[in-house]
Amino acid sequence: MSHFDPDSYVVPADALEERFITAGGPGGQNVNKVATAVQLRVDVYRLGLTPYVFARLKTLAGSRFSSTGTLVIQAQRFRTQEANREDARARLVDLIAKAHERAPRRIATKPSRAAKARRVDAKKARASVKQGRGRVDHD
Repeated sequence: MSHFDPDSYVVPADALEERFITAGGPGGQNVNKVATAVQLRVDVYRLGLTPYVFARLKTLAGSRFSSTGTLVIQAQRFRTQEANREDARARLVDLIAKAHERAPRRIATKPSRAAKARRVDAKKARASVKQGRGRVDHD
């Protein structure tokens, strides 16, 4: 995997679209009146990512990644629009940097004796519940 330097990475301007919206939460009249929150939409296909990094970015982004290949990052942490713009772009670069990291390899382990015992106990308890079902004989 190639080394990724987040400090020198520049996101292509044609891949970004910014929308300014009113932020939610506390803030009084200002929050209802001024569009300080930023919704950054990124066309991920224009970033020129490798297939592995693209797949990992899609996984890390979760519900923020749309079916059309658009990544949506919303920033409303700060009171000013400019600070929120910078925050959204910084979060985008952080996400891309995380996507460049290799996922840690999972080490396969066997269940412990206690875990096996718990499983068997749960199966027996469930079996007894099911055994108690059925027709009741009214002699």
